[in-house]
Amino acid sequence: MILKALYDYYERSKDILPKFGRELKEIGFLIVIDKNGQFIRFEDRRIDNKHAQTYLVKKSLKRTSAPLSQFLYDNSAYVFGYSDKEGRDATKYYRCFKQKIKEIHDIIPDSDDIKAVYRFYQNDLNEIHSKMKADILWNDIACNLNKKYSIFSFLIDGDTKIVAEKNEILDEFEEPKATDEHICLITGEKAPVVATTTATTIQGSQPVATLVAFQINSGYDSYGKTQCANAPISANAEFAYTTALNHLLAPNSKNKFTIGSRTYVFWASKADEAGINAEKSIFSMFGFQQDEDDPNSGIDEVRKVFTAIYAGSINTTLDNKFYILGLTPNAARIAVVYWAEIPLKDFAARILSHFEDMSIADNRTDKKPYTSLRQILSTVTLGGQSSDSIPNLPEAISKSIFQGLSYPYTLFSSCVRRIKAEQNVYIAHAAILKAYLNRIDNTNKKIEIMLDTSNTNQGYLCGRLFAVLDKIQNDANNQSSIREHYMNSASATPAAVFATILNLSQHHSEKLNEGRKIFYEKLKQEIIDKIESNGFPTHLDLQDQGRFFVGYYHQRQAFYTPQNDKTEE
Repeated sequence: MILKALYDYYERSKDILPKFGRELKEIGFLIVIDKNGQFIRFEDRRIDNKHAQTYLVKKSLKRTSAPLSQFLYDNSAYVFGYSDKEGRDATKYYRCFKQKIKEIHDIIPDSDDIKAVYRFYQNDLNEIHSKMKADILWNDIACNLNKKYSIFSFLIDGDTKIVAEKNEILDEFEEPKATDEHICLITGEKAPVVATTTATTIQGSQPVATLVAFQINSGYDSYGKTQCANAPISANAEFAYTTALNHLLAPNSKNKFTIGSRTYVFWASKADEAGINAEKSIFSMFGFQQDEDDPNSGIDEVRKVFTAIYAGSINTTLDNKFYILGLTPNAARIAVVYWAEIPLKDFAARILSHFEDMSIADNRTDKKPYTSLRQILSTVTLGGQSSDSIPNLPEAISKSIFQGLSYPYTLFSSCVRRIKAEQNVYIAHAAILKAYLNRIDNTNKKIEIMLDTSNTNQGYLCGRLFAVLDKIQNDANNQSSIREHYMNSASATPAAVFATILNLSQHHSEKLNEGRKIFYEKLKQEIIDKIESNGFPTHLDLQDQGRFFVGYYHQRQAFYTPQNDKTEE
């Protein structure tokens, strides 16, 4: 199913993806030569320290230990017989590449570009090295030969296109036709199949890692079949799905996000308005390449897009689906850790459900939603670094959002710990607690977005009362020592604490004007009247501790609403 979905993505994106037998390749350095094959200079085509400009060239061949050169591009050992690895004999790779150039020249001897490259290899290798080492870029090149972008190709002086990407050359070399035909597991058609599949690189993986691989003599062989013959994939289908996946995983892709060792790619089955907008929205919601000053930028737009999809303002059909694929490196392979295939309209409903569950009262002037994965992780992590989150937590949260499941208990418990460590409840804390409790619990009353005076949960009421006592002290003395000294114990063992802080509150109330004193006394009494007759609970379990903190937050927010301001006056 995964391979078929990727194959379909290639089919719907043919206009922007490489055609069969070609790929986009990062090439960091160009060897500029004249028409007589004489070295002129190096050209630097790097974008930054990690990436270089991409060129549409002939698809690279999968190498083993034996030398095998690529088509008019390769690393330094092949292209000009130089290696920085001690004891490595680069000349055998150089001879292999030189032989490949001769074969190309024999097939198209009339090409002026190939003639120039062929003449380059008629020069003495030592002379070539002497000229290269005198170039201003040589020291930089020699220090970066182990980088992924350290691939070399040729540019004829005065040209704008490198030799390896010219169609008039590439069109002369079609992919060889395989003779071994089987029923392709992706297309269902009988066609020549591949023996091995193309490498797909994700963060932390080996350069040769693949999504589909079969190890010989390790229990995967059956009926005398080896490698991909156990699960036949046609050459065309293999090219399509690997090209699609590599495109989705490209450095500048807006169809992926990475958390720790996990890489997630996502795409819609159709490139219509609904599908394109859904892809953009998920990147805004889960992608971490955002405005550092406002990590929640774009979240309101996400809500609008999925509301429009769900309501039908943006048309979609029942067969329009949304896919999410989670990958992680695993030795020389890539492991699938998550896969979801969801009708787009249902997916929109789940995203909106996440927004609704995370909605909480917010009286700030500059309201910012706290529903992006980055903000959720930052809220429950020491120091606010989402990258330091508990292992597997990002994956569990993503799964909850994508599938409409309960949020992970680890998220809830981590949030409670952060509140107790910081001795305060912020908006993101309250949003997480509310979302978790409303999805996990069907017995207690659902927690509302704003203060709910009809909620009689004992933890929620204790939290409200604690907020009132905290506010009285703050109004009287401009201090919050009650919160700083008693919040943690009040949330866990209310009976042991509230008698003390109620007495303290009486002294604080005496410093208030008569109007405020009456207002707070009525509010305290309204809450205490709903406490069970046998008194404050001796112990609150962790879920009710969560309700305590939400009740505290709700009551604090209610103090700053216009209605309460008028009442106090």
